[in-house]
Amino acid sequence: MQTAVALNMPKPDSFSHAPHASVILRLAVPSPLRRLFDYLPPLDSTPAQLEQLRPGVRISVPFGSRTLVAVLVSTQAQASVEHAKLRHATAILDQDPLLPQALMELYLWAAQYYQHPPGEVFSTMLPALLRQGRPAAHPGRKVWRLSAQGRQLDADALRRASRQREILEFLTEHEELDRESIAELEISPVALSAMVKAGFVETSAQPRSPRHAAGKAMPEKVLQLNAEQLQAVNSIRSAIGSFGCYLLDGVTGSGKTEVYLQVIAEVLRQSRQALVLVPEISLTPQTISRFRKRFQCRIAVLHSGLTDAERLQAWLEARDGQARIVIGTRSALFTPLARPGIIIIDEEHDGSFKQQDGFRYSARDLAIVRARNEDIGIVLGSATPSLETLHNALTGRYQHLLLTERAGVAERPTLRLLDTTNEVLQEGFSAPLLQDIADHLQRGNQVLVFLNRRGFAPTLQCADCGWVAECLRCDARLTLHKTPPHLRCHHCDARKPVDRHCPQCKSKHLQALGLGTERSEGVLTSLFPDTRVLRVDRDTTRRKNGLDALLNEVHRGEPCILIGTQMLAKGHHFPCVTLVAVLDADAGLFSADFRGQEHTAQLLMQVAGRAGRAGQAGEVVIQTRHANHNTLQALVQQGYGSFARTILAERQAACMPPFSHLALIRAEATDFRSPEQFLALVRQCAERLLGTADCTTVTLMGPLPAPMEKRAGKFRAQLLLQSAQRSLLQNLLSQLCPALESMKESRSVRWSVDVDPQDMI
Repeated sequence: MQTAVALNMPKPDSFSHAPHASVILRLAVPSPLRRLFDYLPPLDSTPAQLEQLRPGVRISVPFGSRTLVAVLVSTQAQASVEHAKLRHATAILDQDPLLPQALMELYLWAAQYYQHPPGEVFSTMLPALLRQGRPAAHPGRKVWRLSAQGRQLDADALRRASRQREILEFLTEHEELDRESIAELEISPVALSAMVKAGFVETSAQPRSPRHAAGKAMPEKVLQLNAEQLQAVNSIRSAIGSFGCYLLDGVTGSGKTEVYLQVIAEVLRQSRQALVLVPEISLTPQTISRFRKRFQCRIAVLHSGLTDAERLQAWLEARDGQARIVIGTRSALFTPLARPGIIIIDEEHDGSFKQQDGFRYSARDLAIVRARNEDIGIVLGSATPSLETLHNALTGRYQHLLLTERAGVAERPTLRLLDTTNEVLQEGFSAPLLQDIADHLQRGNQVLVFLNRRGFAPTLQCADCGWVAECLRCDARLTLHKTPPHLRCHHCDARKPVDRHCPQCKSKHLQALGLGTERSEGVLTSLFPDTRVLRVDRDTTRRKNGLDALLNEVHRGEPCILIGTQMLAKGHHFPCVTLVAVLDADAGLFSADFRGQEHTAQLLMQVAGRAGRAGQAGEVVIQTRHANHNTLQALVQQGYGSFARTILAERQAACMPPFSHLALIRAEATDFRSPEQFLALVRQCAERLLGTADCTTVTLMGPLPAPMEKRAGKFRAQLLLQSAQRSLLQNLLSQLCPALESMKESRSVRWSVDVDPQDMI
């Protein structure tokens, strides 16, 4: 995101205090309509109540036959419709605003920029209990503390009960445990119950202790910085309290997290708060663990794995300033902070920061807007920055902070392409690669095998007639899974039993083609029977704490082989992994998406960064049938930075992002004709709005079937809008979307607008 778009909606502080009878409430009501709604005050409201009303309070209103919870945006004397048509609101739910003015402005700006109904934006950003009209009060919180008997207990008395001893040591240092901490720290509920039964631990419902709100750092655990890290920390520290955007561009293992920690320590010393975003829930526990070891303050956690009560608790603690550090995934960006000081986006390039359905926002881009509005610094960290971010850094819009060396004694791994064109593969493994794996295991090290395809095999085919098992609801093949045996579509999650014979020719000669992590796990187990093989993908980590259990086994340091998908590539620290083997590096080189090569390069470099992160040298072997491909050659010989600059030059020549701006209008329906017919009307409407003299300002491409035309039983088509100037694209969309809402044809399809799309498929 490079420029701001003018906001046509009213400022949240635009009050005109009118007499009671003429006060109009302008509300963001959760509905699919892209506008605000006018209501009269509740019948039982007093002039004093109306005089105290401020933007950000919740108000329940009748909407059709339902009662909904809306958010007040402004009050005014004149309504946008006839006074006789206005309905009275039901009740004012809050005395004080739930949201600060800066966040109100961000929500309204985001609604207009992403062309999404403002009521749905506000509703999406509030915790579920607040959306339901529940009081904005801290829910009851059960805590565990040492009893008087427990405080007198010597840790040596529990030397044979290691789990209970860990609990004793934690409570001695931190005073209390709550359900959130128990899950994050993987504390045994059985051991905790045993200590309660023995009288060493007692439970109560109490507020946060003052110690957790102190924000005191523990400097004895601060690591020594190298020159590049120190320069980065000093640059960011100097701008605390004013807006500045920093790209922390550091190779994997260069100590970016330590930079974050030392910057946050300064933020805490200034009595401010820090907001840290990570791309996925799987990274949250290890991030929290690292922060808890460094800071003795209350850390609020926000992600989709929390209960509604836990999420409200964390949200309120952040808003009230009790939580000094807030860590979460994408939606945590919208958490109010009492004293904001810094925003940190770790792995800023990750596609998880872009919401792909509903309110299609980019958390990274909106974080920059929020930082500017609140006049605070923001740090974008990555070893493989997105091309949009890198372009902004190279052109001086962001300050570019480079970390070119790994921290401590760790050295960058060596990368090697293994050409398999003339190799006879054993279930996807070449003989040289198997020998490399054996050599590293014999030295007592760990090996990571990367294959970004889960399941046993991606295709089940009849050897006699060529029939292929396909999903009936998607233009995709069904993936074969063996444990338990079934066929599954990885796009709509449809499942069916494995066919025993071909539905077409009745042959029983069905064969599994291709490799998945489940199949590779079996191959490695048979080839290395004395070595533990751990599979890490969505199937093996579905259970609660499933991923943590696997990672804990890896961190014990015993020789093992990890086989997994991109879940292994993101931010994990495996100090004993000295070999990373990439089985199928060619899968993303020929994508229909113009970002395909960028994403492939990022994924390869991220997974390569798992090797050699401690004192031992790391090696990365990339199997490929296209060893001469420009992308692979550039990555191996010159690194990601040089590759990214080459791709940027190609994007500029082709006038593609970040040198132009895109919006994608999608439509889907059960009837295969309707989406394209609707989008054809959309194009006609857009051309009328542009006018013949200005047709070159925005280029329209399509409508065309989506690359995967049928998905989850719906036929899909899309219309692409492109412009060299963001403002021209926004001006068109701001006129086009209301026009589409009024078209009767829009009721026969499901349509959406995706501004700055990341997924073109």
